Amino acid sequence: MHHPVWTPRAKDYPELTQVWEASVRATHTFLPDSYITLLGKLVLEQYLDAVMLICCKDSRGRINGFAGVSGGKVEMLFIHPNYRGEGIGKRLLGYATEHLNASQLDVNEQNTQAVGFYLKQGFEVVGRSERDGMDQPYPLLHLRLALRQSARA
Repeated sequence: MHHPVWTPRAKDYPELTQVWEASVRATHTFLPDSYITLLGKLVLEQYLDAVMLICCKDSRGRINGFAGVSGGKVEMLFIHPNYRGEGIGKRLLGYATEHLNASQLDVNEQNTQAVGFYLKQGFEVVGRSERDGMDQPYPLLHLRLALRQSARA
């Protein structure tokens, strides 16, 4: 299935935040509700403005996944749980690496599905932090896009 990539606008931030929350609640089961609530407020009020945003939409124009890139790093990639497995994450990550020069990202170590997804997409673990960006005890893995086999030859 083809998933066109769109650039969301500020008016889309509430919808992006809803996608973020649905995705986090489905995949970050290790996070307490209070932390998700705090992060959701920061996503809406600060984090979305800090990145170049891209998204995919369903046939009715609803956002079903989005990514945010800044400084060569994928800072966020979230897919609504109703649309997981349809290639949207792969499409957004591919667009970010090919068109937005993103070659790095961090992922919660406890989000094993995401870790597996990124490794399958050609990323490799290059480091680890015991605490997340808010200095909470949720370890992060630091990933980098591995050199392609053809580039090594």
